[in-house]
Amino acid sequence: MLLAGSVAGAPPVLAQVGGAFCFGLGCPCGNDDPNAGCGNKGVDFSFSTGAELVHSGGVPSALQDSFEFTVRGMSGNQLGLVYMGAGSSNFVFGDGLRCVVSAGLGIRRFPVQQADFVGEFIQPGIVGLSQGFPPTGQIQPGETWYFQGWYRDPGGPCGSSFNLTNAVPVSFYPGGGGGNHSHLAGQPLAEYPWFDYCVSINQGQALHMAVDPLLQPGLVGLSADVYIVRAKDSAGWSADPTLTDARGAPSSILFSGADVQGNTFQLDAGLLSGTSGSDLGQGYDVVIDVDGDGLWDAGEPIDGLSTEAGFYVVRDVAAAGPYTVTEVAYSGGSWLGQNLFYPASIASLGALPLVVVSHGNGHNYTWYDHIGTHLASYGFVVMSHQNETAPGIETASTTTLTNTDYFLGNLASIAAGALAGHIDSSRIAWIGHSRGGEGVVRAYTRLATGHFVPANYTQADIQLVSSIAPVTFLASTAADPGSVNYHLWVGSADDDVNGLLPQTHQYAILERAQGARSSITIQGAGHGAFHNGGGSLVAAGPCLLTRVETHQIMRGQLLPLVKHYLEGDIPARDFLWRQWEGFKPIGAPPLSNPCAVVTFDYRPGPAGISIVLDDFNSNAAKNVSSSGTAVSFTVDNLFEDNKRDTDGSFTWTGSQPMNGMTRTKGSEEHPGLVFDWNEPSYWEVQLPLVNTDVTGDTYLSFRACQGTRHPNTTAALGDLTFFVTLRDANGVSSSISCGLHGGGIEEPYQRPASNPTPGWANEMETVRIRLSDFLANGSGINLTILDSVRLDFGGPGGDAVGRLGFDDFEITRE
Repeated sequence: MLLAGSVAGAPPVLAQVGGAFCFGLGCPCGNDDPNAGCGNKGVDFSFSTGAELVHSGGVPSALQDSFEFTVRGMSGNQLGLVYMGAGSSNFVFGDGLRCVVSAGLGIRRFPVQQADFVGEFIQPGIVGLSQGFPPTGQIQPGETWYFQGWYRDPGGPCGSSFNLTNAVPVSFYPGGGGGNHSHLAGQPLAEYPWFDYCVSINQGQALHMAVDPLLQPGLVGLSADVYIVRAKDSAGWSADPTLTDARGAPSSILFSGADVQGNTFQLDAGLLSGTSGSDLGQGYDVVIDVDGDGLWDAGEPIDGLSTEAGFYVVRDVAAAGPYTVTEVAYSGGSWLGQNLFYPASIASLGALPLVVVSHGNGHNYTWYDHIGTHLASYGFVVMSHQNETAPGIETASTTTLTNTDYFLGNLASIAAGALAGHIDSSRIAWIGHSRGGEGVVRAYTRLATGHFVPANYTQADIQLVSSIAPVTFLASTAADPGSVNYHLWVGSADDDVNGLLPQTHQYAILERAQGARSSITIQGAGHGAFHNGGGSLVAAGPCLLTRVETHQIMRGQLLPLVKHYLEGDIPARDFLWRQWEGFKPIGAPPLSNPCAVVTFDYRPGPAGISIVLDDFNSNAAKNVSSSGTAVSFTVDNLFEDNKRDTDGSFTWTGSQPMNGMTRTKGSEEHPGLVFDWNEPSYWEVQLPLVNTDVTGDTYLSFRACQGTRHPNTTAALGDLTFFVTLRDANGVSSSISCGLHGGGIEEPYQRPASNPTPGWANEMETVRIRLSDFLANGSGINLTILDSVRLDFGGPGGDAVGRLGFDDFEITRE
């Protein structure tokens, strides 16, 4: 819809900010200026030029607070303000024209501002500040308001000492439009919010787009060409706005639906090409060409327009990469036996990241070809080395440290010098298995504390530490990942590192990590399944995975892991957290394989965490969050306690609420929350008052697991689902199922309880829901004044009974 005063012929999507009006024509003392408000003294001392009000940033969304105005052309250091009203008029007022009036809803004034020395001031927070006005002046979705600037002008042309700018109409909607990044590409969902605006899709998978008519009202009723274009950043689009469709021709689409479901369209049947290089995915942008000129014009919706593409078509990350691999075995002396994998064409590839593999006790450094060959085929150099594990973790850490140093110091002779000049020693990943898994963490701790000083690299060069089924013999301070990116691999059927004894509480290392951290839990995988040395799988439990199946999963998850942390690969991140049922490597075991059950626990680094709602590390009272806000609940048997099975029985009793938890060791404290329900009930946490505007954030995130062997768990084995509800300060709420992407909170692995296996263990997984999804189909929730997050259990669409553990309720930004 076009607003009063809009420029005729402008693309309809731009119409949310209408054309400026009330220019200086017919001013009170001949001080006309047809391009701004009436003439003033200003900084140029010319009565023929006035001040103007311009939209200078943000989008006109009633559920965001990014919209701002700038007033410019005043006299330097003078006072002024922006005001708004519901109606327009035109009459002389002071030295200018007043064109914004009450229309029965009152005039609402924003705070007085002082112009800078060149006569300008910015008024941000238009939507947020309006929420402090009386109810009739609070900006709501679908409303149109008129804005004008008033300012002091001593010595002005008509003697009134004040003047006004031009006026601007703005129509506010639940979501933005007008040239900002728009979520368009993704996959349809079977339930609310009906569409997943995802970053990555697998090659061969159909691509869809969806438009929410309430978030993009300017598109309603329009027919437009939709292009899929090879991705460009903002500079690339500015330099060349030409639209060249990767499919050969755009899709002509009529946006006539009344909701998201009615405006969901298939754009590609799975024919888009992925990357032919070593990147994981080919990036594409989606553009809606409203005016049909074959160019992207500022204001036309685009999914992209940044360093991150609108979406990526991802290759089969479990399949071999584009490079032929050379393998070389050699020794540099005692405990310096090494097995090397690198691209045969390394001479033409520049400096490559290094991955170092440290084996476990009783294992061999030649048993990790599935890691070395796979990563090298994508442009990594992989060195697996002899590891002195028999004496203990300290010697294992030493051989990790010394083998890394030896390798980097002898590139001129290793492999006949083929690697000289082709190793980027500032991008190193350490991967360890079993005792080697704790050994690589201990090695990093020794670097961080200065107890080992290598000659050829530093602590800062270690970009990733990854532990495969690690033991936990050492105290927490001796094996602490600290701020390094840390990743953990766990096999639920592991009959060696199984959580029975403190030295096998492998999740405890993950809980210590203070940087970005993630884990993958593979049900049915045994301790020996992670290497390729043959022999026993060292596994106990039902539905065991073979070594081949485990390696399919490993290849498909390890490659994105190192790509993300060593190369900053964007689509790789999706493999670290998206639920397996909704997104997995193409070459991993199919979903039809009931034994291939995989869960992810993911938390970004501190820079990615915007608000910690409750991590249970302080304020032990059940009705107060760790952020100091109110908590309320009607669920049963709620406990906040350390996440540790206290007696090793892994059996639920009323006095053992954290049964099956193996996330602490010794005196460590990593608290969490557990409760159960048998009827409709809830748990709710309020947001801190200073953090109620979440429009600049991306996800609501939390970790959850089922309570093993609890009567509510055994009564109905299967994934558990419940609803996540956001409520704003006006009492408007919106709810989304935690099973949105194909799976709820995963059913625990029913490991048999027989010596030495303790039985079922808790397996936490991360659930992340995009905050903007709660806006779908005009929910009306206002994300600038978010009040609380509630979990609703036992109602329609959720499981009637259950027992869950939780941790780390957070708002994240990525």
